[in-house]
Amino acid sequence: MAGKTKLHRVVITGASSGIGAATALAFAERGARLVLAARGEAGLEDIARRCRDAGGEAHVRIVDVTDAPAVARLAADARAVLGGIDLWFSCVGVGVVGKYEDVPIADHRQVIDANLVGHMNEAHAVLPIFLAQDRGTWVNMISVGGFVATPYAAAYAASKFGLRGFSEALRGEVSKRRHIHICDVYPTFVDTPGIDHAGNYTGARLSLPPGSLSPETVAKAVVRLARHPRNTTVIGAPALALKLSQFTAPNLGAAVMNGFMDCWSARAEPGEDTSGALHDTPAAPSGVEGGRRHPDRRRKVAGGAAVALGAAALGTWLWRRRR
Repeated sequence: MAGKTKLHRVVITGASSGIGAATALAFAERGARLVLAARGEAGLEDIARRCRDAGGEAHVRIVDVTDAPAVARLAADARAVLGGIDLWFSCVGVGVVGKYEDVPIADHRQVIDANLVGHMNEAHAVLPIFLAQDRGTWVNMISVGGFVATPYAAAYAASKFGLRGFSEALRGEVSKRRHIHICDVYPTFVDTPGIDHAGNYTGARLSLPPGSLSPETVAKAVVRLARHPRNTTVIGAPALALKLSQFTAPNLGAAVMNGFMDCWSARAEPGEDTSGALHDTPAAPSGVEGGRRHPDRRRKVAGGAAVALGAAALGTWLWRRRR
C-alpha cells in the first residue's frame, strides 16, 4: 500500500506494545487517524507520540477490553472523534504458560476474558457502527494457535480456537453485506514484549524459537487488509504445514508439542513462577520488539520447519490411506 491509505480512520486495541504498536506506527506512516486503546497509559502515550512523529493523528484511550460497557464507550467515542471507523483491529492478547493443573484458575480465566470475551466485546461494539455505515473492516488477531493446540497453554488454545469459530460465525452473519469484512490474522511465533508480560508456571525462563517473526511483519499484513480485505491471512512459513498437520493428524501435533515442552522446561534456564502482567498493567512503556529474535536464522529455520511439518502431515495421510 503506497502513499496515503484511503481507509484512514483506524481503532487499535492492545496498541501499547508489540503487534498493536507496530500496526499503529505502520498506519501512522501512511497518514492515518488513529484511536489507540489499551490498559497501560505509559505504553499508549509512548506509541501515540511515535505515531504523531511519523505523520499520523493519534488519540489515546485507557480501556480494559474485558469491560463491555467501557468498550462500547470506546467505539462511540472513536466514531465521534474520527467521524466514522474504517478499520478496527482487535489485537489484545495475553498468555500463561505451564501445565494446566499448575496454573491458578484465575490466570486461566483472565486469558479467556482478554483473548476471547474481550474480542467479542469489541465486535459487539463496532459492528452496529459498520452496519450503519454499510462498510468497515474488523481485523481479528488470532494466531496459528487457532488451528494447532498448544500444550502448556491450554487456556490460550481455548481462546484462539474460540476466536476462529467466532469469526467464522460473524462472517456468515454479514455475508450479505459486501462492504463489511471480518478478517482473521494467524501469525506463528512473534517476538513481542508479550513474552515478558506472560504468566509463567514452568519453573523455566521463557524464550522464543529461532525463526520468530518481527511485529512489523505482522503489521504490514494488517495494513494490507485495509485496502484488500481477505477472510484468512496466515503469516510465517510453517503455518500452512501446521494447518495441514492438524487436518491430517489432529492429535499428533499436540502430543509432539507436549514432548518438546517437557524437554524444554527441564533444560531451560530456571525462572520464578509469576502471573506476569495478566492482572497488573506494566508501569513503563514496553515498545514494539521483544528483543529475542535471531533474524539471520529466521529464513533457514522457518523453511526447515515447514518442510518437516509438511512431510509429517503427508506421511500421516499416506499411512491412513494404506490402513
